[in-house]
Amino acid sequence: MYFDAIRDGLEKCGRIMHGGTIVNATIIAAPSSTKNAFRERDPEMHQTQKGNQWHFGMKMHAGVDAGTGYIHTITATTANVHDVDQAAELIREDDTVVYGDAAYLGIEKRDEVRNDPNKSAIDYRINLRPGKVNALADGPAKDWFHIMEHQKSAVRCKVEHVFQLLKSRFDYSKVRYRGIEKNLSCLYMICGSINLWFVATSGGWHRPTDAVCG
Repeated sequence: MYFDAIRDGLEKCGRIMHGGTIVNATIIAAPSSTKNAFRERDPEMHQTQKGNQWHFGMKMHAGVDAGTGYIHTITATTANVHDVDQAAELIREDDTVVYGDAAYLGIEKRDEVRNDPNKSAIDYRINLRPGKVNALADGPAKDWFHIMEHQKSAVRCKVEHVFQLLKSRFDYSKVRYRGIEKNLSCLYMICGSINLWFVATSGGWHRPTDAVCG
């Protein structure tokens, strides 16, 4: 597979670090109109609410290397699947720390994490909801929480760069096919290309030795 080949090449050349993953998901819109040849919405797409706005479509879930920002794993679901439901699929076997936004609060309590020796030992650095920190009384404790939340966000922002490229540079803010699997195949191609984009903008491929990268 195109995506796997690029990721494996990055691994061989030492461009992907290990030990930490950032997890996140983004909604990709699908046509909600029934004015088409099928006279129906795509049955594999669903509606979900984000904030005060409703969205119809699918979700791409991404696992991004915390050290470098390269994408190492993606999955796709309907839009109404909660972000944390796919989190365990995005974590690598050698990860020791995972970053995520408030949608992933409580991840360590889920069965697929608690019952896995590797995943249950991970340090989950999940951002708290802003309201919880702001509700604290002014003082050193509140200041400390603000610093910690800022540090988590400073790492986690790498995944937002991936989504920004996906939707602006590669113009994938709307699905191009009907069905999850076809769109997932397209996302694999795009995410492989995003990794190549990162390679190009960071100075190109580095080949320590032919034995390692050949």
